[in-house]
Amino acid sequence: MSDTHDSTAAVPRPADPTGRSHAGPGSRRRTPAPRARDAAVRQQIERLRTWQRLLDEAFRVPGTRLRFGWDPIIGLIPWAGDVIAACMGIVLLYHGFRMRLPAVVQARMVLNVAIDLALGAVPVVGDIADLFWKSSTKNLALVERHAEPEQPATWHDWAFVIGVGAIVIVIASLPFVALIWMLSSLGRQT
Repeated sequence: MSDTHDSTAAVPRPADPTGRSHAGPGSRRRTPAPRARDAAVRQQIERLRTWQRLLDEAFRVPGTRLRFGWDPIIGLIPWAGDVIAACMGIVLLYHGFRMRLPAVVQARMVLNVAIDLALGAVPVVGDIADLFWKSSTKNLALVERHAEPEQPATWHDWAFVIGVGAIVIVIASLPFVALIWMLSSLGRQT
């Protein structure tokens, strides 16, 4: 009897453009093909760009280069408008999470929306600030920078997050500093 030799066993299998794994029959493991993932990411970014334009650049003030979108218009509704606009901005955050952006970049995106919400909460001045602080535009730029080539976070991302965190800590500590100062003043008067 002669040995039967399976000639296909020693031949390496070519990469499957569908992204299916060749781990064996019944295997459920899938790895996305690089080109398919790049195309999907680009398509997703285009959809996010459309969303960003609606929020930040849908209209132009005639005779100027100033563009604004639905974010500052909705923000004109006292309190509720800014919350609604922030919820609309969360769409970019959600997709940044799904694209597995670095955590510090996601934190920076959250802070962009939070700053937009805080600025918009100030009557009149906040509505004007909404024309210039375009959190959706900033967040789309972060998604474009970090999602497509899967770039790691930069020192700018860290500096922004740490800087805003420090400012929040200072502002949050001011009431305690004022309380301690007032109590020490009262103690000296008695």
